[in-house]
Amino acid sequence: MWTWYASRAAGLVSLVLLSGSVLLGIGGVTRAASARWPRFAVQRLHRNLSMLAVAFVALHVLTAVLDGYVPISWLDVLLPFTSAYEPWWLGLGTVALDLLLAVLVTTSLLRVRLGLRAWRAVHRAAYACWPVAVLHGIGLGGVDTTTWWVLTLTLACVAAVGVGLVRRTAVGTRP
Repeated sequence: MWTWYASRAAGLVSLVLLSGSVLLGIGGVTRAASARWPRFAVQRLHRNLSMLAVAFVALHVLTAVLDGYVPISWLDVLLPFTSAYEPWWLGLGTVALDLLLAVLVTTSLLRVRLGLRAWRAVHRAAYACWPVAVLHGIGLGGVDTTTWWVLTLTLACVAAVGVGLVRRTAVGTRP
């Protein structure tokens, strides 16, 4: 039973951390900085927050597989849309995890071997990873999704990233 609670909690913490990481990534692209937060600090915080998010996603996945309430196998974790349990919604989580792993591997392990253009192309997968993960949480969240505080947390994350993207678009189009 503890695994059920741990999986839900890790999923929600992952949502908050990934949202913060996306916002800091957007801030880095727009060269957001101040006297208190120079660019290197924003970039370092983005990287550290991203790594913490990966740890919580790993905890989320581990506890979901260990929880015996629904049949989720390690194959379901790696291959999208193959699960017997909620294949669409769980498959979205798998796609988000695969995209996150691609970003993680290219950012940490292969960064020095990839050219800047290739690295940026793969790193942009984070923009796809985040909304897919949000949809996974909404669709597979069950009762949790309709709880007022979970719904408020999810909407706050979506609104914050939405504002960040609008700001990024506005800054990116200036001469």
